[in-house]
Amino acid sequence: MSDQTDPSLRSVELTRIGPARFKATNARGGETFFGTGGEDPDFTPVELLLAAIAGCSALDVEAITHKRTSSTRFDVRAEGRKVRDEHGNHLTGLRVSFDVAFPEGREGDVARARLQAAIEMSRDRLCTVSRTVQLGADVAYDRVSRP
Repeated sequence: MSDQTDPSLRSVELTRIGPARFKATNARGGETFFGTGGEDPDFTPVELLLAAIAGCSALDVEAITHKRTSSTRFDVRAEGRKVRDEHGNHLTGLRVSFDVAFPEGREGDVARARLQAAIEMSRDRLCTVSRTVQLGADVAYDRVSRP
């Protein structure tokens, strides 16, 4: 199915641009680059996953809390430990930490009061990325043969 016939479909295309370096392009033409994390500043795939988890929740929390007022500080950190064990390579101890401040006054008080609930809604229901990681999803791997 193409993006035009299935509005739920999300996709990215990867193109190798050098040794251990790739360009990811989304359906809207946006690009980002990643690699093994050697000499170049590119994100590694694991760092992209952490950024996706943090970014997804940050957007959720901002949308909820900023209905009242804009934050004066909004920083988010995602971390996890990469391990290799009987299950293969994976991350453990995933954590997303929010450091958010709002201005003084009534609107800031309301936003502060909503912050924890907004974080919990993102974690428990809204953030597609972290929900997918939490629930687990099968990943099918296919080989496309082209002449």
